[in-house]
Amino acid sequence: MTSNTSIRPVTHTDLPALKGIIDASELFPSDMLDAMIAGYLDKEPDSGLWLLAESEEPTGLAFCAPEQMTDGTWNLYLIAVHPTRHGQGIGSALIRHIEGLLAGQGVRILLVETSGLPGFERTRRFYRYCGYGEEARIRDFYQAGEDKIVFRKALAAM
Repeated sequence: MTSNTSIRPVTHTDLPALKGIIDASELFPSDMLDAMIAGYLDKEPDSGLWLLAESEEPTGLAFCAPEQMTDGTWNLYLIAVHPTRHGQGIGSALIRHIEGLLAGQGVRILLVETSGLPGFERTRRFYRYCGYGEEARIRDFYQAGEDKIVFRKALAAM
């Protein structure tokens, strides 16, 4: 990560920039973001954690939330870095930041899921690089022929 990059909680004024990152990353239609982040921006309990990485401009975002009906398990639902900033350590810095915050709150486990399609190999390699191990594979989860792969990392020892 470049030395002038910082990570902070998302605010209302960040929404246009977040949508730009989502659109550039082609993760999902960015108009879905408003509903996804509404609870967090309205300070609803257990609405999760939204973070923004920025230097001169926003470069990445992440969202994680507690897994319901568990004791100390969270899910990393979204992590994205603007494609023009890939390979600069921003995604790794976001994950390390999240892990540190959650471990400090006593969170035991962080899960992340992704597609098993060949086009997602770079994503899976990234999670392995960050110390996540493949915990489960659910065949045909997203659609016929597209598995869901769940990665896991224990945070208690951090």
